Amino acid sequence: MPHQFADYLVVGISSRALFDVEEENRIYSEQGLPAYCEYQRAHEHDILQPGAGFPLVKALLRLNQLIPGQRKTEIIVMSKNAADTSLRIFNSIEHYGLDISRSALTGGSSLSAYLTAFKTDLFLSADADDVQDAINANIAAGIICTGSHPQIDANREITQLRIAFDGDAVLFSPESERIYQEQGMEAFQKHERENAHTPLAAGPFALLLKSLSYLQQQFASQGAPIRTALVTARNAPAHERVVLTLREWNINVDETFFLGGMEKSAVLKAFGADIFFDDQSLHTDQAAQYVPAARVPYKQG
Repeated sequence: MPHQFADYLVVGISSRALFDVEEENRIYSEQGLPAYCEYQRAHEHDILQPGAGFPLVKALLRLNQLIPGQRKTEIIVMSKNAADTSLRIFNSIEHYGLDISRSALTGGSSLSAYLTAFKTDLFLSADADDVQDAINANIAAGIICTGSHPQIDANREITQLRIAFDGDAVLFSPESERIYQEQGMEAFQKHERENAHTPLAAGPFALLLKSLSYLQQQFASQGAPIRTALVTARNAPAHERVVLTLREWNINVDETFFLGGMEKSAVLKAFGADIFFDDQSLHTDQAAQYVPAARVPYKQG
């Protein structure tokens, strides 16, 4: 029978998110495609260094080792490279012992149509257009911060997958965030007090959080290999609606931080996030100095 991904957490990741290919991307931007292709072929046996998405992928793949014979996650390398210029990517995957066997190499074409074909639950890329297309197609996606992340130790043992989320416009709809941006804090606080018992609408990452919660239940006897955190600029009294919404969704987030506008980086560093998702570049750029981070764009159309 054909392989099915219905019961898997499927993550699509670009080669630029998985590995550090900023020099290669510079060559492409400054010298064009022919120079890029020539460089990749000439260096296809040179192993790439880990990129910002590497710890997340390593942590996700570890979940497949916890219950013998039961895979729970699948990683798909998705790239606009052609197969001819992708050997270096797969040589690097083999070098690091990553259990990745599937890819979509589109030779310059848009990746968006293939996200649905692979039943992708999460897509990570440094290409803003590809991520925007994914968000518009109702797929959780983030523009990963490259170039500013701390040096990643490829040999570091990862025993727990740690994912941190912002609230508004990430886990929840951007409705309340827009009130804050357009009318200010006082109007936002008033709106949240008046609607405290009305659950927030789901945002682009709500389904991913629910999938992670489902996985946590399956791994209940494995020593909590997944840990989640909500790191939000909200504070009292706007906290109540968040708590009641998660209760309505029957989801327990392991750690929750209502920061009231405090800078998020220190908390994320202490949490040890393998990835942090936020809709504001201010927060992702600061966080990326300490942990991998990705910005979630607003849905268009």
